[in-house]
Amino acid sequence: MELVLTMMISAADDSRALARGLRARNPRLLDELIEKYQYRLLRYLITLTGNHATAEDLFQETWLRVLERGHQFDPRFRFEPWLFAVARNLFLDRVRRRPELSLTAAEDDEEMPRDLPDGHARSPFEEALRSERQRALDGAMATLAPIYREVLALRFQEDLSLEEIARVSNVPVSTVKSRLYRGLTHMHAELGRAGVAP
Repeated sequence: MELVLTMMISAADDSRALARGLRARNPRLLDELIEKYQYRLLRYLITLTGNHATAEDLFQETWLRVLERGHQFDPRFRFEPWLFAVARNLFLDRVRRRPELSLTAAEDDEEMPRDLPDGHARSPFEEALRSERQRALDGAMATLAPIYREVLALRFQEDLSLEEIARVSNVPVSTVKSRLYRGLTHMHAELGRAGVAP
């Protein structure tokens, strides 16, 4: 019990230190944050936009916005949901200027990477099996409406809680639950049609 309390106090101290560093526009802190979150943020933006080039543009804009508006980070909450909310808001700003990018009509980009390498060596059989499963998952994800794809990505790729997803998406938790349920139901059906065990 004492260890858990110590960890909670340490996390709160880290969050307050992060907020102070963001308010001071500490360039070393920003470098550390980019290093720590670059893959997760880019993966989220690719899932959100469906387009690698657009995701890279938004990635750069997100970090600029973090630098400009770091003072708005609330240390009572985790950094990741705030970061994803900043990225999502920039995406929505872009949608207002270019409606073809909307969450209801995201572009497809066949060459975009859906999975980042994990650095573990696999046998050729394991790699082929993983590749086949990944293609099936990518195919099933591509059939989802973008609002469901976003919720699934935030929950299962980025490991955010339902409450954090609600803050990122600016919707009630009940809406997040509904989107998650519908997205998972659709994925299960699509994977079943593709002959892949979910």
